[in-house]
Amino acid sequence: MEADGIDLITKKNLIESFRPRLRTYVAVVPVLDHLHFLEPEQKERIRQRATTDGNSAAVDLLLDAVLRDPQPEGFFQAFVDALSNAKCRQAANYVQGKLPEPEVEAENDYCMRMIDILVPSLVDMSTEEVCTCCFSRKLITQDDKDKRVSVITTRWQTNTPSSLFILQIHHIANNQGSRDAARELLKTIVRCPPGWYSDFVQILLDTKHKKLYELMGGSSSCDAAVKDETTNSDPVKESPESSTCQRLDHEDADEDDVTDLYQGECSGEDAAQQLNGSLEHLPPDLPDPGPAAGGPDDADIVLRDYQMDVAKPALEGKNIIICLPTGSGKTRVAVYITREHLDHRRAEGKAGKVIILVNMVPLVEQHYATEFHRFLKHAYKVERVSGKSELKITFTEIVKKNDVIICTAQILENYLERSSVKGEDEGVHLKDITLIIIDECHHTKKGEVYNRVMMRYLKQKNRNKRLKKEQKETVPLPQILGMTASLGVGDATNLKKAEKNILQICANLDASEIQTGNLGHYSNEPDKKIVLVQDKKKNPFGDVIKNIMNVIQIYAKLSPTCELGSQTYEQWVVQYEQQAAKDEAQDVRICVEHLRRYNDALIVSNTIRMRDAFNFLKKKHDEELKSKNSPDDEHVINITDTERVLFNLFQDNKEELETLSENQSYENDSLSKLQTNVLQQFTTREEARGIIFTKMRQSAIALSHWIQENPKFADVGVKASYVIGGGNQSVVKPMTPAEQKDVLNKFRSGAVNLLIATSVVQEGLDVPACNFIICYGLVNNEIAMIQARGRARAKNSIYIVIEVKGSGVTEKESVNEYRVNLMTKAIARIRAFDPVEYNKQIEGFQIQAILEDKVKMTNKKSTKPEPPSEVKLSCRKCPKFVCTCDDIQIIEGMHHVNVSPQFRELFLEKENPSLQERLLEYETNGSIACKNCGEKWGTMMMYRGIKCPCLDVKNFVVTIKEDKFSKYTKWHEIPTKFQDFDYIEHANNLVQDSDDEEA
Repeated sequence: MEADGIDLITKKNLIESFRPRLRTYVAVVPVLDHLHFLEPEQKERIRQRATTDGNSAAVDLLLDAVLRDPQPEGFFQAFVDALSNAKCRQAANYVQGKLPEPEVEAENDYCMRMIDILVPSLVDMSTEEVCTCCFSRKLITQDDKDKRVSVITTRWQTNTPSSLFILQIHHIANNQGSRDAARELLKTIVRCPPGWYSDFVQILLDTKHKKLYELMGGSSSCDAAVKDETTNSDPVKESPESSTCQRLDHEDADEDDVTDLYQGECSGEDAAQQLNGSLEHLPPDLPDPGPAAGGPDDADIVLRDYQMDVAKPALEGKNIIICLPTGSGKTRVAVYITREHLDHRRAEGKAGKVIILVNMVPLVEQHYATEFHRFLKHAYKVERVSGKSELKITFTEIVKKNDVIICTAQILENYLERSSVKGEDEGVHLKDITLIIIDECHHTKKGEVYNRVMMRYLKQKNRNKRLKKEQKETVPLPQILGMTASLGVGDATNLKKAEKNILQICANLDASEIQTGNLGHYSNEPDKKIVLVQDKKKNPFGDVIKNIMNVIQIYAKLSPTCELGSQTYEQWVVQYEQQAAKDEAQDVRICVEHLRRYNDALIVSNTIRMRDAFNFLKKKHDEELKSKNSPDDEHVINITDTERVLFNLFQDNKEELETLSENQSYENDSLSKLQTNVLQQFTTREEARGIIFTKMRQSAIALSHWIQENPKFADVGVKASYVIGGGNQSVVKPMTPAEQKDVLNKFRSGAVNLLIATSVVQEGLDVPACNFIICYGLVNNEIAMIQARGRARAKNSIYIVIEVKGSGVTEKESVNEYRVNLMTKAIARIRAFDPVEYNKQIEGFQIQAILEDKVKMTNKKSTKPEPPSEVKLSCRKCPKFVCTCDDIQIIEGMHHVNVSPQFRELFLEKENPSLQERLLEYETNGSIACKNCGEKWGTMMMYRGIKCPCLDVKNFVVTIKEDKFSKYTKWHEIPTKFQDFDYIEHANNLVQDSDDEEA
């Protein structure tokens, strides 16, 4: 049957009918390269599915896209051509109806099934030698070879095709392990048309793999044939395919193995799918994954030597900290330890329960999709839970029903607290967990949620000592595994204090040792470059802003001593605003707010373009004017004389600022240096990939737009995007986890090759190996520096620090280098401690921590919470009384709402599309603002059909017994108790009101 003679329905039916076989015979990534009628976004989603879920799942997504109505004219032939051009010859035959004879097809299925059964043995073959023989015997063609080596031809240039092929296999073996190289070869072979099996068996014989040859159905008398070089007899007297059928159908010993593997008999299509699952460990043509060892094989986790070395103490059941550089495969080690831990407990007939704690919501999904679920799903139940997850309200059940749970640390802490307050069935107990893995464990310090979890552990450990002395049964405690790229030294300025800081973290994690590992040739330390800049000779744009700020300061009678446009000035502004709010000095507070805005604009103009600074000011001005208008124009919002003065002040200078912002001769030197260095990276490298780290969200966004608008960057192939944090502390709208994930996926795939990011990417988030990192006016502590530098882990990479006026990055970088040196020496000294001395110091720190916590808890208990009726809230901008905490109720333990009729009379509801978000049982639809002054108070959320005004405490001044507080940013900081939201009561009231209206 030919493609040209098939009607549309038959064409689609052919593709759908042979879907199970296409899962095996289609190599998704190379097919997409030749498939041009799909949209780029569709192709990107399919590539990502191949990366996260494997080739089979990606084939299903590809076929769905191909079959989706309406199809473009000629889609079927285009699909067939793409399969042929991608060398998926057998797949192309099937979709065209060119089917093999039934007996040939059945025989091929048995051959594939045999490969599947023997994968554990076949992956131990001498892969490079077998590959060379496959190529010379044309089992793998020149086209197959070209397809496989395309990712490395820029690294090794040679005129010998077979040597290129060997180099490619050698490349995979070095980066993912020899077993992964063997699987790559097997994936290619089984996609060949029928007849490949006998050739492969002969190759095993020729390469002296006698046992594998016999396992595959070769004659056991082959030795005589090999030795007798003068005879013309074929060593394989009968078809190995026939031999395979006989072995599967008639050998009792093998039949038991088959039943165990497949849990019953399999059809040919089932065998093909199972084979695909067994071999699938790398999507076709996946680029070099870099130092993160081990390819994403679903069943087999291959660790590099240094990874196995650091894992050994944990495999023995010890509590340890693994300190390895960014990108060196810490998470892969954690997955391996998790599997071994669960396997060991299962072998002993005991239950295992592993919880992985992370400190950022995006890391939950990342660890789940790319590591833990991928490798452990065949043997264990894996689930993830975060504050954004629909599963979080059933966390207790999730823990009971799953073997591995990945969650944010706060979720676990909340449920550990519940178990201590509400009883057995309401929470989670440490005794039920057998292993806790703490990601970015350097955060296990005072005040951090990691430390609150570990304090429960340390207290129980201390109680167990007493129980043991009393010869009573102790409470089981989980094993602890900490992971980090850098432990840091805190505020230490000498070696002794650095040791103390690190020992404190070890004590908090109850770690018996720190494992650092020797990366050897896998280590790629980047070069370092510091770029200094010159101050502007003239800065008329900045001068105008400073004049405006001086006018405001005189008007408000303020006399700050710090430099305008500095971080110190911003700190002064924040502190003064809090005091003004507390003192109900409304006019001063408004002036200080505007001073902060202009100070931000000065910082922006020193970092990016003056145009971006002007647009920032204009946007804030327009938003504030808009806040003074009610949605229905029926209510007049009060505008004070001070606000009118400030509005006019900007309006009077607006035209001059806009004109100056367009004069490029006054732009800062930092931006020029940034452009030079980015262009240099993209013009001197064949395939550049980098990250620019910057401090402010608006800087990241503006830099991204600047690069996208500048044709010089497009000319050298720069494809830029930005990623920023998800918190609400900034004046800039945060990114959702889904938005962050989308940008990072594009960065991994190459659709984006230059990422402009705030510090959110420095820690934890999985990004590909970069060959350049630029810190643009941003240097934090030594931990952040190590993490940022660790992103430049590709070969011949560079780490560049560009000075920005007022940032002090050059001095900070020098201090951080000194601290890194201190940390390295301190860890080396601690690792050399006598075990007795080490344990003595750790115990001392732990006892001290327990005693300090006890004092803290005693003080907390002695401090009675204030009656909610005595805690009053007033608008932060105007001193208008709003409500008492008696009126505030909590939904799901976190949303503070006021549904009282009196409160509804005090605010205006405004629609805000940027705030619209739908979660489990509620959605955010807009914002609420003070009727009197227009100050934003919070959001309007819809909870199970009830509109609930949700308040943000930072927008209010809190009065407790005549004392005013303006520094609260979290509701839990207020010393009072809030009542839970009674949904049934409010729902009944609403129904009653509705009935009354109808009556």
